[in-house]
Amino acid sequence: MVRLPGRFGGGSARRPGGPRPAQTPDHPHDRHEAPLKGSSPTRVERGGSPERRRPGALRAAVGGRSVAGQVFVLQVVIVLLLVVAAVVALVLQVRHDSTVEARNRSVAVAQAFANAPGTVEALKSPDPSAVLQPRAEAARRATDVDFIVVMDTDGIRYTHPKPDRIGKKFVGDIAPALAGRVVTEDITGTIGPLVQAVVPIKDDGKVVGLVSAGITTAKVGGTADEQLPLLLMAAAVGLALATGGTALVSRRLLRQTHGLGPHEMTRMYEHHDAVLHAVREGVLIVGGEGRLLLANDEAHRLLDLPADAEGRHVRDLALPADTALLLASGRVATDEVHRVKDRLLAVNQRPTDIQGGPPGSVATLRDSTELRALSGRAEVARERLDMLYDATVGIGTSLDVTRTAEELAELAVPRFADFATVDLFDAVLSGGQPEAATTLRRTALSGIREDAPLFKVGERIPLVDSAPQARGISSGRAVLEPRLAEATGWHAQDRERSAHVMEYGIHSLIAVPLRAGNLVLGTVSFWRSDKPQPFDTEEVALAEELVTRAAVSIDNARRYTREHTMAVTLQRSLLPRRLPEQDALDIAYKYLPAQAGVGGDWFDVLPLSGARVALVVGDVVGHGLHAAATMGRLRTAVHNFSALDLPPDELLALLDELVARIDQDEAEESGNSPVTGATCLYAVYDPVSRLCTIARAGHPPPALIHPDGSVEYPDVPAGPPLGLGGLPFETADLELAEGSRLVLYTDGLVEDRERDIDVGLELLRTALEQAGPSPEDTCRTVLDARPPTRATDDIALIVARTRALGADRIAEWQVPADPAAVSDVRAAVTRQLARWDLDDLAFATELILSELVTNAIRYGGDSIHVRVLFDRTLICEVFDTSSTSPHLRYAAMTDEGGRGLFLVAQLSERWGTRYTPAGKVIWAEQPLP
Repeated sequence: MVRLPGRFGGGSARRPGGPRPAQTPDHPHDRHEAPLKGSSPTRVERGGSPERRRPGALRAAVGGRSVAGQVFVLQVVIVLLLVVAAVVALVLQVRHDSTVEARNRSVAVAQAFANAPGTVEALKSPDPSAVLQPRAEAARRATDVDFIVVMDTDGIRYTHPKPDRIGKKFVGDIAPALAGRVVTEDITGTIGPLVQAVVPIKDDGKVVGLVSAGITTAKVGGTADEQLPLLLMAAAVGLALATGGTALVSRRLLRQTHGLGPHEMTRMYEHHDAVLHAVREGVLIVGGEGRLLLANDEAHRLLDLPADAEGRHVRDLALPADTALLLASGRVATDEVHRVKDRLLAVNQRPTDIQGGPPGSVATLRDSTELRALSGRAEVARERLDMLYDATVGIGTSLDVTRTAEELAELAVPRFADFATVDLFDAVLSGGQPEAATTLRRTALSGIREDAPLFKVGERIPLVDSAPQARGISSGRAVLEPRLAEATGWHAQDRERSAHVMEYGIHSLIAVPLRAGNLVLGTVSFWRSDKPQPFDTEEVALAEELVTRAAVSIDNARRYTREHTMAVTLQRSLLPRRLPEQDALDIAYKYLPAQAGVGGDWFDVLPLSGARVALVVGDVVGHGLHAAATMGRLRTAVHNFSALDLPPDELLALLDELVARIDQDEAEESGNSPVTGATCLYAVYDPVSRLCTIARAGHPPPALIHPDGSVEYPDVPAGPPLGLGGLPFETADLELAEGSRLVLYTDGLVEDRERDIDVGLELLRTALEQAGPSPEDTCRTVLDARPPTRATDDIALIVARTRALGADRIAEWQVPADPAAVSDVRAAVTRQLARWDLDDLAFATELILSELVTNAIRYGGDSIHVRVLFDRTLICEVFDTSSTSPHLRYAAMTDEGGRGLFLVAQLSERWGTRYTPAGKVIWAEQPLP
């Protein structure tokens, strides 16, 4: 069926400016068919609905439909706005009612429990939790609240739904309740938004305890679920009414628009005629007798038709025989390819006499020659876009400069080039900022074969000013050498190697500078050998885009390498470089930094007075410069605190205060600085008593290997991590047999994202049971037993095998509080030094002990004890029951006393004071001759 107006445009079948056809189709009363017969200028030839219309009907119809649509949209918007407003109001009201109900219920439950008989008596009992916990749980279940917590006036819980939280501090504001008032809070806890109330428990007007009850707002809600369906049903009814009203209005408007006027007809004709001759597809309408009725401009161009082609038989148009036969036959054809001169045309043809239409056919023509060329260019463009996309997601997967360069070279081969090389300045590889240089280093090489005579990876490449790479670096733009045989500047760089490259078959080159902002990091070269066509200017643009995207990733890797190197350097400078000399422990250690970033793990071995040794291992949470700097501050603090000979628990308490001050200072400076988290374990071993005193602050427990090879984790109280403040630390005393191995480590050894710490501790126990007897063997066995995964955290490991100071190297005397006993002490120590072959130290030792014992007799109380230790140094110790520490002063010329400690300081290498539960010890060390 030929429907000129609907398919091809209005008016007569002619080109603009050409003659009208002799016949003008009449307009039947059937609104679906437009047969080509008759002539009537007042009929609609090519309208979408060929029935006779009144003037202005199209405008009215379009206007009617537009108005009806606007009315419908407006009604829908109004209904939706009303529904949204109602839902918002309902949600806000329900939320408010839920909060009020939750507050009232929590206050009522808390007050009821606080005033219940027996509550005050239970608080006064020896074990309030045993009495109150079952009552609180029974009341919680009966009142359907989420928790009832009874606590003392310090906020320590006596009851809780989760028994493991009994004894811990209550989280909330209890100050108003301690003042006798009821306080309620809206908080978001682990079980969701809730309201908790805190009320006082009073005894004779005095607050003796607190009760807190809480309930989530979800338990008291639910009204919205009942009202929301009704609201949505009302919205649906409103939408249905709006739709029905709009349909009635539209029907009324359409019934009043019946025909088109002359003005509308003219506009439709002009529009359809313009569209017909503007399309980029040839259109031919052939009548039943084989005469050409219509040919648009594209058909005239493709078939090279004469100007008077319309009205002539298709066999008279000088068309190829097969093409003319097809058009005259009127048969169905789908994408038949016909050669017309130098064109390949895809022809589609359909008859027009379907469903009673006029005889004839309609044919469309497409130039497949141009389409194929366009599709080829589109395919090339698609491949290039795919490669750029792959570059975006495939380059820069790691923060490693070399690997990023390799990813660029691998991506370009063989999709873009046969060989690709990446040459970078040496400073870039180490993370530095590149400067003017005359040589590059080959960083990556990828090719379709491995025997290409190009510079190998790692070789230095001299830059010659005439070389394409040097010209690209100086100009900042890519340099194209389509024919390397004619590139004299490239040959001048290395004539012998250039000759080998040419013999190998490499014939074309693009050299692109690798730029990141204003920095030139190196150059990228793309080479062709097997692909016969040389690089062209369009491929230069692609190469520049590809290298630009890769340059960002390489620069990011360079910056990361620089910062990582700085952090590693800082961390290594803060860690101990060698262990101090001491005889109490045989020590081996290992430190493995994380591959993802520098952490804050540290360890230390600190000699103390009395031949004792302190072992420290700690971990600062996080990675980077901040963690390394914090680790250095904590390590320095431990050094200073250990010089005071403090017990482990007191030293950790001072560290806790220091971390809290660090957090406070950084928060005041930056406002949103992260809280510093750190753990630490501090152990002091005494080779005389073989006693090891250990305290830990949130750190994993130590492991102990007995001389028989059995392994255990001693029960050392786990204190809170450093920085929480206000919580005490406890110590554990372990008596270690000589030859025992104490293993200290950080959590990176036993814990990671793939496994729990309990699993890691069991794996560590198994490794320690298989370890050799020496500390070095133990370290090696433990590290070899680790799973082969990427280390995400630092690992610090110390293994210390204990030694004992023999009884033959210890001399002790009990001294009465009598000045005359000083001479006996001098005589006894002289005899002991002679037995140790230390006669050269007799005079100085007598003088040191005389001064220390005299001070102890004069100021230290009745019980005085002298001990001399023959270790790496000669150690003299005087014990007394006084807590007053002597101090060194310089006596004036007229002073009779005040020179004793000065003499001790001059004769000894070190001296000092340490405190014990029974008093203090004044000690002095002399180097052995």
